[in-house]
Amino acid sequence: MNVRTVADLSPAERRALFERDAGVDAVRDDVSEIVGRVREEGDVALREFAEEFDGVTVGNIDVTDDAERAHAELDDADDPVLDAVREAAANVRAFHERQRPEDWRDEFGGRELGRRFRPIDRAGVYVPGGAAAYPSSALMGVIPAVVAGVDHVAVATPPAEELNRVTLAAIHEAGADAVYQVGGAQAIAALAYGTETVTNAQKVVGPGNKWVTAAKAVVQGDVEIDFLAGPSEVLVLADDTADPELVAADLVAQAEHDPNASVVAVTADADLAEAVAEAVDAQAAGREREETIRAALDNEASGVLHARSMPEAVLFAEEYAAEHLSIVADDDEALLDRISNAGSVFLGPYSPVAAGDYATGTNHVLPTNGGAKRYGGLSVDTFLRSSTVQRLDRDALADLSETVTTLAEAEGLEAHAESVRKRFE
Repeated sequence: MNVRTVADLSPAERRALFERDAGVDAVRDDVSEIVGRVREEGDVALREFAEEFDGVTVGNIDVTDDAERAHAELDDADDPVLDAVREAAANVRAFHERQRPEDWRDEFGGRELGRRFRPIDRAGVYVPGGAAAYPSSALMGVIPAVVAGVDHVAVATPPAEELNRVTLAAIHEAGADAVYQVGGAQAIAALAYGTETVTNAQKVVGPGNKWVTAAKAVVQGDVEIDFLAGPSEVLVLADDTADPELVAADLVAQAEHDPNASVVAVTADADLAEAVAEAVDAQAAGREREETIRAALDNEASGVLHARSMPEAVLFAEEYAAEHLSIVADDDEALLDRISNAGSVFLGPYSPVAAGDYATGTNHVLPTNGGAKRYGGLSVDTFLRSSTVQRLDRDALADLSETVTTLAEAEGLEAHAESVRKRFE
């Protein structure tokens, strides 16, 4: 990787860094057609798309029993992978249980007002598959919904001649009620509208490729979604105390996700910038996914950047609004206090992004493409709705009556005003 100077970035380079494109628009028309067919044809369309896109002849779309069986088989074999899934699940569950809000009521000048929280009834979770297995995404998507108290949590994951046992086991460990082998845009459509086999959801969540993301954009409005997420991102904000080998390791780790991943390091130390760039090239060599890593490192939204000062580096990080923000600096807390826009933050040299991806307990389904400026990642809140509650006694209403009737009449809503006056006749 070459080192570039923040101050010397051209307008085109800045656009590439700050306006990262998930590629959704390019496939939206095709995705709309897929969604329409699933909505009209149900299971028939799902099976045809499995043949066309996945090269798999699907018998049973519902593979809930397969997930339970895979979990039991790994358990019987004392497979250490299941132990890892269980530990990660326990950590994710503990963190998300801490997020559950409590109903409350308080007195406000004689008015009893409050708020209560209730889960949605049905949630759909997409768990990617295909070229790779993502049991961690099963935990991240299902567990918050279960903790929130959702009655029915369904998972869709791409079909295969032999479904990945670890992913299936993780789905079961997380507590899903139903599992369907269907992938891509057609999976999102099935979860949104339902088919003969698939139960429709009120909210569809989970990461995926541009086809999945485009499908979420198409169904949004008919069903709620979490957010539109693009390829993985990391930004490392580092000072002269950072180890370039560790900074490079985080960049390479995220680069192996996707050729369109965005991986950036920014520092005010010129020597560190050069050392990171050299370490990235060295660490990428010989990796199993080196081709993917190199493509990500070479894309326009990636790079090692030299800032004139740490304040300039902080401003860059704030504008970038990274999915994953790693701060490796002597006073990382002070730097964090100056940054609001980030999906998930990793502080210090011993907090690699991979730890959060799998097992710290925080969620790895996070906003990309600058979305962190507007919303946060997947959480228990994603699956909750809130209601306000109020109780007024006669005196409390009397105190408000003039205010209410005056405003109601100013708006020309006479019956509103009368509904208050009636109570004092």
